Amino acid sequence: MSLRRLSLLLVPTCAAWLGCGDAAPPSEEVNPPEIAMDPREGTAVIANEDMLPGCGEPDAGTGPLDAGTSVLVTADSRFHSSAGVTVVPQSLAGRDLEILVPNGIAFDRYSGTPVAGGMRFDTVPEGEYFLRSGRNYYLTRERHFDLGVNRIGRPDAVYLSAFVDSPASVELFNLEPWQDYVSISEQGSSVQLSSADVDLFSALSVWAPAGDTSIVDPYSSAYLNNGYGAPVLDASKGDRIYVNQLNSVQAGTLPSGGTLAYQSVVSSAHLPSFSFTPDGTTPLPLAATLQPVRQTPFSLEWRLSEFTRWRSDANPSGTLNYPSLSLVPAPFGYQDGWVGYQGELFNMWLPRGEDGVIASRLAYGNPYPSNWGVVGTAGYSFRAATPVVIGSRIHYPSGNIYVTDRLDRLIAGPIQPPVSPPRELRIDGVDAYVSRVVGTNQPVISWRPPVLGTARNYVVSVIQLISTYAANPTLRFYVPGDRTHVRLPPDLLLPGTTYYVRVMAEGSPNYEPSRAPYVTAELLPIITADTFSAAFTTP
Repeated sequence: MSLRRLSLLLVPTCAAWLGCGDAAPPSEEVNPPEIAMDPREGTAVIANEDMLPGCGEPDAGTGPLDAGTSVLVTADSRFHSSAGVTVVPQSLAGRDLEILVPNGIAFDRYSGTPVAGGMRFDTVPEGEYFLRSGRNYYLTRERHFDLGVNRIGRPDAVYLSAFVDSPASVELFNLEPWQDYVSISEQGSSVQLSSADVDLFSALSVWAPAGDTSIVDPYSSAYLNNGYGAPVLDASKGDRIYVNQLNSVQAGTLPSGGTLAYQSVVSSAHLPSFSFTPDGTTPLPLAATLQPVRQTPFSLEWRLSEFTRWRSDANPSGTLNYPSLSLVPAPFGYQDGWVGYQGELFNMWLPRGEDGVIASRLAYGNPYPSNWGVVGTAGYSFRAATPVVIGSRIHYPSGNIYVTDRLDRLIAGPIQPPVSPPRELRIDGVDAYVSRVVGTNQPVISWRPPVLGTARNYVVSVIQLISTYAANPTLRFYVPGDRTHVRLPPDLLLPGTTYYVRVMAEGSPNYEPSRAPYVTAELLPIITADTFSAAFTTP
């Protein structure tokens, strides 16, 4: 996704934790997604190495694809910009790819050979196999598998992975009066940077006294990595940055009696083109006089109770966590779905456990061109009632229900989930919602289909709980919706290690992880619902 379906919600969640008042303690597990470019398990903006384009030159002399016994894997990058879409083939030399063909409870493994435009696997028998890309396993029968991705920005842009954290010199004027953090629902003010000339998004690290309308800070900072590194800005190419201010707006009363509030873009500046090469030392120059952004009204009926009613399917002993609603820009329109990540136009975070119905008239600010779209995501998270402590780190196994679509379609009727979580999750036939030591390091994970809706695919995530504050190592298995079990390949789970399992029901009508997992993940609508296990330990 580009970024990244669920990273849409990671940003406001992290903002909530970084606030004060009733924000969660810093040791609480907020389930940071682990693989930046995984379309269905969005993450922070650091990609796994295996998700980046390969390097080196392909061997063009390895011969044509044999349609009967060979599998060809390709990975074009599709760059979306104001000039259209430019397709750039990527070498897969050096990419961590493998085919695993089931053979009883074991798997026969096949290595590939780099060829022009991709990677070829020879003598692969007909039938199903797992294509492994890093820690992701795709069950498929395809003889041509597409690992291509959509990207934002011009195709000749340069990205520097060594310098993703940049100092910034900030001079911003004519802001809306700065607001302090009040609660998870009233986040106060923040500043975001974005660009679609190159792939760039960052929450700017700034602070001002309440009521101020300017910020002059030569020692600010910006994290410039959108998955591939920090972009080099080139004035001769017309590279520009948007600077957006978001403020909180009160909008009535919650069903529980608290304040209904949201955060919207209220002022913005589109900087003139300039050149900048991140080097970790030179500050990114950000000087602008912001202008008010027109607020576009919309009405919604968000039926929280239609999300919370599935709590026991998500986990019988789980608890309600946070509901959230976000609106984001879709650069250059909806032709390929929601491509890229340019921050948020609107964020609404409700208190933990909020229930009932939100029926309100709200508004969002949108500084972007009229040919860009607006995409909305409504979600509700569930988490374990008790934490799992590994070393000094506290984890809460968790799952979510999400609905993502064009804003006009999302609010055309009541917002409610079209699919519910899978049910009756088991590990080797035993209830997975109860913590235990499993009997093998190669377990079978099984579940029953959702009560509501139809799962077109399932994503089985096996998440390792660790003592450090790095992202949790995660294995993911993508299987079609007619399957309700997965046997893990041998030697993946570490002995004496704690994990939990999350099974996501995918109701998205256009998502095809058995053929093209990344580009089809951008297509709308996106519909997901999770069930999650208790923690378990391997022998």
